[in-house]
Amino acid sequence: MKKVHIVPHMHWDREWYFSTEESRILLVNNMEEIMEMLENNPDYPYYVLDGQTSILEDYFAVKPENKERVKKLVQDGKLIIGPWYTQTDEMVVGGESIVRNLLYGLKDTEEFGQPMMIGYLPDSFGQSSQMPQILNGFDIKYSIFWRGTSERHGTDKTEFYWESDDGSKVLVQLFPLGYAIGKYLPEDEEKLQERIDKYFTVLDRGATTENIILPNGHDQMPIQKNIFTIMEKLQKLYPDREFFLSKYENVFAELEKNQTLPTIQGEFLDGKYMRVHRSIYSTRMDIKAANARIENKLTNILEPLASIAYSLGFEYHHGLIELIWKEIMKNHAHDSIGCCCSDKVHREIMNRFFLAEEKTDQLIEFYKRKITDSIDTDRNDDRLTAFNLLPYERKDVVTTTVVSKLNSFTLEDSDGNSIPFEVLEKEILDPGLIDRQIVHYGNYDPFFQYTVQLKDLIPAMGYKTYFVVNAETNMSNTLLEKEMVETDFYTISVNPNGTLKIYDKQLEKEFNNVLLLENGGDDGDEYDFSPLLDEKLIYSENAQAEIKMTQNQYEAQIDIQVKLDVPGDLENRKMNKVDRYVDVHWKVTIPNHQPIIKIDAEIDNQANDHRLRTLIPTGIAASFSVSDNQFGFIKRDVYDSAMEYWEKENWDERPDSIYPMLSFVGLSDEEHGVSVLTNSTREYEIVGENYDTIAITLFRSVGFLGKEEMLRRPGRPSGIKLPTPDSQMIGKLKLDFAITTHKLSTTKANIGRMAKEYTTPIQTYNKIPYNAMKLNASGVKTPLSFSFLNETSPAAVLSTLKKAEKEDRFVLRFFNPTEADTQAAFTVNRSVDHVQEGNLHEKTIASLALDNNQFSVPLKRNQVKTVLF
Repeated sequence: MKKVHIVPHMHWDREWYFSTEESRILLVNNMEEIMEMLENNPDYPYYVLDGQTSILEDYFAVKPENKERVKKLVQDGKLIIGPWYTQTDEMVVGGESIVRNLLYGLKDTEEFGQPMMIGYLPDSFGQSSQMPQILNGFDIKYSIFWRGTSERHGTDKTEFYWESDDGSKVLVQLFPLGYAIGKYLPEDEEKLQERIDKYFTVLDRGATTENIILPNGHDQMPIQKNIFTIMEKLQKLYPDREFFLSKYENVFAELEKNQTLPTIQGEFLDGKYMRVHRSIYSTRMDIKAANARIENKLTNILEPLASIAYSLGFEYHHGLIELIWKEIMKNHAHDSIGCCCSDKVHREIMNRFFLAEEKTDQLIEFYKRKITDSIDTDRNDDRLTAFNLLPYERKDVVTTTVVSKLNSFTLEDSDGNSIPFEVLEKEILDPGLIDRQIVHYGNYDPFFQYTVQLKDLIPAMGYKTYFVVNAETNMSNTLLEKEMVETDFYTISVNPNGTLKIYDKQLEKEFNNVLLLENGGDDGDEYDFSPLLDEKLIYSENAQAEIKMTQNQYEAQIDIQVKLDVPGDLENRKMNKVDRYVDVHWKVTIPNHQPIIKIDAEIDNQANDHRLRTLIPTGIAASFSVSDNQFGFIKRDVYDSAMEYWEKENWDERPDSIYPMLSFVGLSDEEHGVSVLTNSTREYEIVGENYDTIAITLFRSVGFLGKEEMLRRPGRPSGIKLPTPDSQMIGKLKLDFAITTHKLSTTKANIGRMAKEYTTPIQTYNKIPYNAMKLNASGVKTPLSFSFLNETSPAAVLSTLKKAEKEDRFVLRFFNPTEADTQAAFTVNRSVDHVQEGNLHEKTIASLALDNNQFSVPLKRNQVKTVLF
């Protein structure tokens, strides 16, 4: 007999076209009804609270007095909560963010009882190939999702094992028709049968056992109070089936008895049966870029810096850091970071990112100050401290500011060596900006802010201090205007249209027309890009750019301003009427000693309904691209073969090869490659007749949350048809990314490491005798220079270094984004009692051998490992 598990739940978008505040009012109402049913009706055994604890956080902010009621229901196994904090996106959200989402979700759950140990993401727009590994890292063996699968992955069944490259595996129960098929089940028997017949056909076809799930819930749906009446009617209509209220765990217990389930690998981004919105990665680029930037500051700078400070004797501020994580994880919910929301919700999202970045920046500043203020020295000179937050020493160009009353000075290290530097700029600062107390006592003498540039070797995972010493010296620079710049790796000139002509000395190859702009109409919505039919794209090849090139002994700088004339909206575009523009201001910096071209873009958009991309030609006709996902890399075909048959097979959306990345994408052959590193945009497509050009999306401009009958996505609107004028992105936008060239393939050159270095710049702190925010002396004494740990094998990429949530241990996490198995090895520059391998949940798995404070760990391809010491 077929068993139908009816699982009561609600899918809780905290925000979408409605605000968090609107959903909170409904939540307070719904929770009372749910609790009453669970408390008073013994025949109603379970209710699933959407797998995310942020719901409870929102609820208890209003009803703290109900904590004990909730706790009792959780402990009785009736109210099912966790394991996530929010329903995360998996495509444009970083690995550490997904790990923290589970870490904090499980931590919140522990206060009440057992979590639901299922990787439950019923609505995320596509599934990352690394999810089985992340879930296994928290001892989670099951997963439920909906979007992204089709028979192309190797099975037409809805139950299967899903495996990551490292061998991690989860048992999947797919929702082939989504999480809402059992929403608002009608009492009218004819309507009920008409609906359920349709569903059973699909559910039976995909099932591998006699068990199927009928999820009884929907977005923001209140509990269905008449569910018992409905079940009686279902039992009468389908006498050969058994209907009962259940929970997801009961279904997995049945599935595990099936020994013949298929195992499949990879990411799920097929839009055949359900929409995955394979171009949502560039909606509201201001929000997407803020997320990338803040994630990188948090994991690459703040946490390692706090760890260094903790190792020197300062407090590790778990509470402050958790506040930042929760602020951004509220934005990591699939609709929120997808940016398929109303304008008012995007304003709230942007405000959360503003708060998260302010919290991050100020805590970074605080730790740098505590360490620098406490340096053990008799010298009274001002100080400049440079922090390197990677586990190897770096010889790098540092551009920073020194504030001083001195008319000229030298920089000295702790051994008294003079460190050469150049002054790029000198401006006068009002003393009141530094500390209003100075002006309060009548001293109006100005300060000078010097922008200086130096190059030095900074210790691994540590810092080095310089003294600012008064000296009569000529503080000039070697900055010269150039027609062409030459570094150790490149010779670069700029074409009249503002594109770069790059000659690579190592590869002996030329790359021309780099940073060409491509503009086309966007007839899509916040979910998807959609082009105009038979449209002629606009390129910047005939633009007249303003160009300025300078170079000193450390780096070259190129300033390019390009104005691209474009139609103001879709109607004008159809008539080829060009009446608006986009201004792009490229600020390109090329260090003399590194093979990297860094690009800061400031874009001023004055047109609606279009997409702007920049093209990086590589000269490599590739069949696949390599980009990163969480803790690893993924290879994707440059052309999706389903483009040939998607219409015949009636796919929900056209499978254009528009893909997400986190920090890099590259094209290569075995000899050489070109990669783009990013700290902002996370969307690319490989284009060109020979698929030899990386197109990086700079932004999309659209005016509706959802639209119907689009070229790339026929049929109903996604979401609802709601005007979203803010998503037209009128005004200014800042992005930063970089280009690098290399010998060998993308993975053999370990571009993952270069991307990590690019997103982890050297940090500095300038200590002067004044600060508006006073601090008493810490009582801690710190050395003039310091290195906490260093790697002794250069293969792994550091993910983060932090303090464990619950113990006085450090958590060191690293991964291997290459195709070869390798060893990660580290030396800690202090005595270590013991070192253990841990999982992502910061729990010990096994002891590791420790030799003279050194340890090593084997790493498979695309594997992430955590060490606790």
